[in-house]
Order: sequence, then structure tokens, then C-alpha cells
Amino acid sequence: MLRRRLTRLFGGDERRVDSRTIYVGHRPCPATEAFIPPKFCDNRIVSSKYTVWNFLPKNLFEQFRRIANFYFLIIFLVQVIVDTPTSPVTSGLPLFFVITVTAIKQGYEDWLRHKADNEVNKYLVTVLEDGLRTRKESEKIKVGDVVEVVEDETFPCDLILLQSSREDDTCFVTTASLDGESNHKTHYTVPDTVKDLDSLNATIECEQPQPDLYKFVGRMHIYRNDHEPAVRSLGPENLLLKGATLKNTEKIYCVAVYTGMETKMALNYQGKSQKRSAVEKSINAFLLVYLCILVSKALVCTTLKYVWQSKPGQDEPWYNEKTQRERDSNLYLKMFTDFLSFMVLFNFIIPVSMYVTVEMQKFLGSFFITWDKDFYDPEIQEGALVNTSDLNEELGQVEYVFTDKTGTLTQNNMEFIECCIDGFQYKYRDAGTELDGFCVTDGPVSKLQQKAGREKEELFLRALCLCHTVQVKEPTGQLREQVDGLGLGLGRGRGLGLGLGLGLGLDGEGLPQEEQTGFIASSPDEVALVKGAMKYGFTFLGLESKNMKILNRNNDVEVYELLHVLNFDPVRRRMSVIVRSKSGDTLLFCKGADSSIFPRVRQEEVERIRMHVERNATEGYRTLCVAYKQLSEDEYAQADAGLREARLALQDREERLLTIYNQVETGMSLIGATAVEDRLQEEAAHTMEALQGAGMKVWVLTGDKMETAKSTCYACRLFQRGTELLELTVRTLEEGGRKREERLHELLLEYHRKAVQDAPPVKAGGVTSWSTANQDYGFIIDGATLSMVLNSSPDSNSSLYKSLFLQICQNCTSVLCCRMAPLQKAQIVKMVKNSKGSPITLSIGDGANDVSMILEAHVGIGIKGKEGRQAVRNSDYAVPKLKHLKKLLLAHGHLYYVRIAHLVQYFFYKNLCFILPQFLYQFFCGYSQQPLYDAAYLTMYNICFTSMPILAYSLLEQHICMEILLDNATLYRGIAKNGMLRWGPFLYWTLLGIYQGLLFFFGVRYLFSNPALQDNGQVFGNWSYGTIVFSILVFTVTLKLALDTRHWTWINHFVIWGSLAFYVFFSFFWGGIIWPFLKQQRLYFVFANMLSSVSAWLVIILLIMLSLLPDILLVVFRKPRGPRAPQMAAVTPLSYKHLKERE
Repeated sequence: MLRRRLTRLFGGDERRVDSRTIYVGHRPCPATEAFIPPKFCDNRIVSSKYTVWNFLPKNLFEQFRRIANFYFLIIFLVQVIVDTPTSPVTSGLPLFFVITVTAIKQGYEDWLRHKADNEVNKYLVTVLEDGLRTRKESEKIKVGDVVEVVEDETFPCDLILLQSSREDDTCFVTTASLDGESNHKTHYTVPDTVKDLDSLNATIECEQPQPDLYKFVGRMHIYRNDHEPAVRSLGPENLLLKGATLKNTEKIYCVAVYTGMETKMALNYQGKSQKRSAVEKSINAFLLVYLCILVSKALVCTTLKYVWQSKPGQDEPWYNEKTQRERDSNLYLKMFTDFLSFMVLFNFIIPVSMYVTVEMQKFLGSFFITWDKDFYDPEIQEGALVNTSDLNEELGQVEYVFTDKTGTLTQNNMEFIECCIDGFQYKYRDAGTELDGFCVTDGPVSKLQQKAGREKEELFLRALCLCHTVQVKEPTGQLREQVDGLGLGLGRGRGLGLGLGLGLGLDGEGLPQEEQTGFIASSPDEVALVKGAMKYGFTFLGLESKNMKILNRNNDVEVYELLHVLNFDPVRRRMSVIVRSKSGDTLLFCKGADSSIFPRVRQEEVERIRMHVERNATEGYRTLCVAYKQLSEDEYAQADAGLREARLALQDREERLLTIYNQVETGMSLIGATAVEDRLQEEAAHTMEALQGAGMKVWVLTGDKMETAKSTCYACRLFQRGTELLELTVRTLEEGGRKREERLHELLLEYHRKAVQDAPPVKAGGVTSWSTANQDYGFIIDGATLSMVLNSSPDSNSSLYKSLFLQICQNCTSVLCCRMAPLQKAQIVKMVKNSKGSPITLSIGDGANDVSMILEAHVGIGIKGKEGRQAVRNSDYAVPKLKHLKKLLLAHGHLYYVRIAHLVQYFFYKNLCFILPQFLYQFFCGYSQQPLYDAAYLTMYNICFTSMPILAYSLLEQHICMEILLDNATLYRGIAKNGMLRWGPFLYWTLLGIYQGLLFFFGVRYLFSNPALQDNGQVFGNWSYGTIVFSILVFTVTLKLALDTRHWTWINHFVIWGSLAFYVFFSFFWGGIIWPFLKQQRLYFVFANMLSSVSAWLVIILLIMLSLLPDILLVVFRKPRGPRAPQMAAVTPLSYKHLKERE
């Protein structure tokens, strides 16, 4: 690991050399050459943070980076070294407790990561060595090893496909854990590799490891005896990525090209760093203010002590003569030790126990999320999961939500809805009126029972059955025997369902449902279209040695020879097939986006179909247009020659193919259009609307195609009908025929003018522009263009591009980023996270491709979806469904933030009240470091007397009922941008603490102007003075919390009144017994004597009422504000538990 990092840091081999050479099977090529094996990294994956050796120093270093922990360590050392008024135990014990608990928690989390790494690294794989199959651990695979992978196995590293058990030399792969797409993708073997891999002599020359999942460039030199080496080009279609899974293919053989931390999956993995909440940063800022107050107090007292002692007779009075040693000591050293003693005496102004309370509040508070019954999903029989309790309050501060699409916003479940043929709409109904397999609907069309001609219908259905890359799933074992027994003489019974996709006839009875749904495709909408054609009587039976078979309405099998597939790409936004029928006709069928098809067909045909396409698009359906063209022999011969030549090119292969595709796909006839629905997650649109209502900006980051993602954004109401879309994709950059860089610069400036310069300013705290009458903007960018924006060439102004891009995005209602590599998702999150104002970001996803952005965001949320559990394992919180995000943020997040903000302010306030009288007391005791309070009170104040009420408050308080928080998303904005922990509220709490501290001290001093307060004329001493002040203090700060409590439960009552009762009981008990282990007992019967004085009772009650007067007046005269204000101010009678259980 260290060597690898150093090489990267100081520019090792990978920076000097642009490519690497790999010897297949570690054999020299040609055999006569000397063989020096190149060095590459091993196949170990490391995601853990600590090792056994560095855990203690590294963890302690991370913990002592916290200002508070470091401060308490210094104070503890001072108490140990210098003779101070208080014991080292008072600061050492809480510090040790916090450090130990945190270390155990972080150590356990890292142990789980080690365990997960070992599962991957120790996984057994089959490797071919000298013609023998050997099993070895995954971490021992080396670059150049030939690996055997069987069906449903995950690839152990990045591999080049050499051989497949399928006859057509392909294999099928799912990359759900990499890019979120759970569809099957087809990969191809390298042409001309020999069947016997033992005799294969070949080298692979390819690029150095890089994180882009969709890019790979290489070539393979195949050496044969006495022949020139054959050179074959390698592309992404030959590369199998680590983390992907082999499907529908019995067995394949591959060669390892990238291993371990150099695989594309590992390069896309973002290391796990310790996340810190905004509240913690506020605590640190407040802590610095209180540290300044502390140092100021200590300096003032030290200075005044030596000023006072400089007066004659004050330094050495007759009753307190100095020893010779004291006279000889260094004056400056004595001043410094006095300063440290004052620091320790006033040290309690820094709330040491706050950190313990905050840790407990976060840990115990997280249980309320896991216990919430609304998060329970009966389908997977699981509820919410909390992996990191440190970030509960961040859930109430989110400003940007970054969400994955596939499996998060959608169920990834496409369904054929309707189609339009020659301008007539056809909508399938199971129990509807069926006319030749069609049910015709949609207004006047259904009334007139009009249809397109039968010939057009059949042509359209043939196009759906032929224009795709769908494969029929191969049945296995017992099922294969059943299929062989059934012929293709199929009856068109009611059960002509998905069984026909397997070549099964009759009703498909006796077969499990999953075996009947036997289609595999790179895109789920392709399967939906093939199944849609089946509903109307045209069934695709499969591809056998370049022959496509379909079963038509008359139960006849039609066979077409597949000549060429013109693959889909995001620039063309269409795909075509060229087929030859039995009659010898050469046909081109094409399907694609309307904007891509309409300019290539006869314009008189467009208007008949445009209306249907636009209506379907506004309903959120995915629309595709279908066209065809009959090719003459000359046209086909020219296209065939051009395609073959372009596919062999090593340079500019894509550009050459694109030119040929565009030449062929012209002058077509438009047949019709289809509408397919990608089912949204339950309540997805409602959830997105609520998040936007709460003032959050939603960005969709997906590896999927732009068209799919765009229709999903419309369906989720992220884009509205009136939203103007600003598109920055490869397609828009190539319009105008200029350089991409120039076009990018021009578009960014144009969009910036529209969205930023010409847009009216939004008032702070007002409703964002998406809900006003102003023009809404939506922004769309793809991965390739994003790379240009973030990593511009050195001569261009990269920071300007990034700044323009960010400003445009921040002024748009929603942003869609498609064709994103996992690392690009993290880059986007990081860019927004580090932008002006440091907004709080949240990422939510369900696949391993989302892990990087989940780790990068302030809060990462995993969805317990169908794509493995990597996102859940790496997240801070996990929920079963997207809809649960609404309650997690708007209810739980809101309440957690309000609770912890109140906890933090309250702790600083009560400690200021506590230590201010101690400071004022020094002016009346000759700055002698005499404590005002007894040592027991000093230790117990934060630990016992005042800690439990605030802990209960911070766990149970509901200043607004949960139902109201969910109904009024705008309430979330009231606490946005750390609203309750800004300097304004902090100043209010500090002034309140100063007011009450002054009142306690001088109120009691006024009482002591005549110290004979008992009937027998005895006077009260200094410990009685301190005890009266302390009693008023404890009652005031506890009752202040009672006044702030809006949601009373029996626990609140128990801890508030119980704490006060415990203080009274402890004071009687502590002062009522002679304790043998104490050298001096300062409080012996002091508390009982104090309570025997009526004057003391009067002052205690009077000062408590005067201290709480500002709060009482504030509650009485402050008018409730905001929506549904009466409910906000009302005390909620329901307990937290009852609230959850109420239906």
C-alpha cells in the first residue's frame, strides 16, 4: 500500500508510461524472447482505516484534534503537576470515559470493514496454470493470470474475455453493483483467439488504470508460428469489470489486466473519512469564546492579586508569614502557577460533561429511528438502520439532496403502456374488446373504431420484434429437457405469455414464473417492447446463428437473417438493425428518441404521430419512435463495406462508424411510436415535492441514459411542464460544428446569463423561485461534458468553467447528471459541499456505484434495495424505501437538530451561571483562589444535579408535533443554515447566564449585609454563602429547562423533580454525617442550618423568581409565528411512544 501511494505521489511508472504490456498466462511472446515479468500491484482490496499497530496512535491523534479533548488533557496535566484548588479526578475521569467509548465504537466499525475486506480477498477462484486448473485466493491473482469464471460468479478483478461457453462467443453480465443498471449487458471475446488457451501466445497492450467505467482502449497481439502477429483491437465490450456478475453463460475464460486497488471499481471507491457535524463545529466556535472568557478571568484575577499584594502589609500579613522557601521562589514562576491555579478554579465554565451528554444523546437518540414503525417494510421485513449516530442533527440541516435514479427513484421495472401506429392509438387491455389483438382507445378514435391498416400493424410489430439486442434466457437442467420435448408448433391459447420467450408452448404450466420471464437485454425498456409485441400476437423466439425467429399472429414462424446491428449511443439517440427476410428483401428497422428520428423520416408522416408522442411524454412515459427503410442491393453493399472497414479501424473507430450510421439512417418511413412506463418508487413524487417544499435542492446523479433519466425527473415532478431545460451534453456540444471547448464556453455563458444574471433575486428566507411565477430552469449534464468542466485543459480557464457551472446549477430548480461514473458522482457532491457557504449535503442510493457519493456527502443514506448491500454498509443511515426519507428529514431530523441545539446552548448557559459567582467571589477573598462551592458540589453539579433533565429533554422534546412537521414542509426552513446555533441565540443565552450569575451573587450578598440570620443570633459563614448561591443556581437552571419543555412525559417529570429532590437529599446526607475519609468537612450541618433561616428561604424563592422573570415575560408576550402557529406553541400531551403507535 505504502509503495503504491509513494509511486502515485512522486510520479512513478504510471505517470511516465501511458500504457502497460501484459503477457497472457505469463508466457514470453514470441517464445524466443527473453521474458522479464513486469511488476503490478496484487489483488488485495483495502477499505479499512486502521491496523492493529496504528489503531491506538492514529485514533488518539484523531480524537485529540477535537479542541475540547485537547483542552481537557492540558487541564488534567496541570492539575497533576501544579498544586491546584481541585482534584485531577474532576477533569480526568470524564475525559477518559469519552475517549474510551469513542475508541471502542470506531474500532468496532473498522473491524467490520476488515471482515468485509477479508470476505472479498479470501474468496476462492479458479486459475489456469500450465494447463492445470488450480483454486487460489482472490488476493493472490496476478496481472496476466488466466481465470475461469462460472455463471453467477462475481469477477475477482478487471478481465479481458478470451473464451466463452456460448456458441456465439459472447457472455452476459450485470453491473448493478457498479453503475446501478441491473440489466444484462453483452460482452464479446477477442476474435481469432485459439480454442486451446494453453497454446495461446499473446500480449495485451492497454492504457494505465483509470476510473472511467465506460472507457477502455487496448490491443492484443496474437503470435503464431512463422506468421506475422495478428493485431486485434480491444474496447469496453471486451472488458469485464470487478464487481460485475456473470449471467446466462455457463463458463468463461479471461485474462487479468487490472488487479486490486487499480481496478476501476477500487479507483471509484472514495476512502471513508470521519464525518463531523455542523453542530460540532458550532460547539468548537463557542468553546473558543468561553476559553477566551476563562483566560480573561484568570488574567484579571492574577493581575489584581499581585496589584493588591503590592500594597504595604498585604503581601505578608502578621497572621500568615511566608516560609523561607516561598520568599526565595521566582516571582514570575509564582505568577504563572497562580495563573494556572485560577484557570483550574474557573475551568468548570468549559462544560466537560457536555461531550459525554452529547455522545449519550446521539447514541440513545438513534434508537428512535430504528424503533419507528413507519420505517418498517413488510416486504423485506426490516426497518431503518443507523450506522453512524454522530450525524443525527445533520438530518435537520440538509440543503442539497443527491439521489441515484435506478432503484432509488424508480423500481427499475419497465411496462409497455400503449403504442401509436400511423397516427392511431392502441392501448392494450386484458379484459377489453380485442380486435385482432388490439384494443383501440383514446377519445374519438375509440368511438369510430378506426385502425391503421393490417399491413402497417404487422410491420410495426415486426419492427418491435427485430429492432433490439434482446436475448432469450437459456433454460437450464430439467427445464431444458422439457423445452426440447415441445416443438415450435405453438397454439395461441390464453397462456401465450412469457413462456413463449423461452420457446415454450401451450399454457407454460408447471414452470416457475421466473423461468417464464426469459428475456435478457442491456436496457429494461427493450424487454418491455418485446413483451408489448407479445401482447398483440408477435413473439420473439430468439437468435440462432445470426437468424432471428418470430412467431406471428397466424402461428407461423418467420425467420430473418441479422446482418448488422447499429448500436445505440447517447449522441445518435437511436439504434437500428439491418435484416434480410426469406423473400430476399433487405430491411432496416430503426427506433429512437423522437428528436433523433423525426428529422430522418418523411415530414408528412411526422405530424400524425407527434401529438401522441408529446402527450405521452408529458404523462411521464418513455417514448420511442419506430421507422423502417427498404435497402436496395447497391445501398446495402455500400453500407456493408463501410461498416466492416470502420469496425477494424484502431484509430477514430467511433467517428467512422457514426458517419456510416448517419448515411444509412436517412430517408426512412415513420411507422409509429411506443410508450413505456418506468415505475416510480412508492410515493417518490410526493417525497421529492416535500423535500423541495422544505427548501432543499434535489440533484439526480445517475449512470443511466439521458432520456430515461429525464422522463423520471418529469414523473417525480422535479421538472415541471413549464421548466426550461438547459442541456450541456455531448450532443449539444457537437451542434454547430465547432470545437467542443469553444461550444462549452459559449453554452456556459449563455446559460449563466439566463439562469443567473437575468433571474430576479430570491429574498433570503423567502420561497425559492421554483414555486413562484418566475421562469423555472432545469439543468442537464452528462459524464463526458462534466469531465470537460472539471478537468479542462491547462490552457483553458478551468476554475471559470467550474464557477459558472456551479452558479447555474445553484439557480436551477433541479439538476440531472446522467452517464456518471461513480467517482464523478462524488466529485459533484464534493464541489457543492465545498462551495460558498458550505451547504449541508445528503446522498441517497442503493448500489455499490453510489458508495463514493454516500461517503463524500455530509450525510449518506443507503436504500435496502435489490442491488446488494454495499450502499447500506457504507451509509450513515439506511431505510427500506425512498418514501421514508421524508419523515427521516422533516420529522426526526428537525427534532434532533432542535434538541441538540438547545442542549449545547443550555450547557454553556448553566456553566456560566455556575462559575460567574465563583469569579466575583475572588474580589471579596483577596484573590486567594478560595472556592465558593464545596468540592462535592463542584464535582456533582454537571454529573448528577443538572445532567439528567437536559438528557431527557434532548431525547424526548417535541416542540412541534410530528404530524404537523410532516404536513408543513416549510417548517424545516425555520431551522435551516444552523439557525439555532448562530451568534444571535448564543449571545442571548450568554447574556441570560451573566444576568442570572450576577443576580445570584449580589442578591445573596445583600442578604449577608446582616449575617446574623438565625434566631439564636449566630452568623452564617462563607460555606453557607456558597451553599445558598448553589441552591438558587440548581433550582433556577432546572426550572428554566422545565419552562422550555413543550412535550411532557412521565420521564421528564421524573428527572426534573427527581434531580431537585436528589440535590436536597444529597445536601442533607453529605452535611449530616461525619465522613472519616475527609481531612476537613466544610459542609457539616451547613445545609440544615441554612434552611432553618426564614430569610434564606425568602431570598432563595425571590431570586429564583427574578431569575426566571425574563423567560416568563418572553413566553407571555411573544406572539406565535409561522404556519399553524397555535399548534406550534401548544404543549403536546402525547408521549413519543404513543405518537408513533397512533394510526
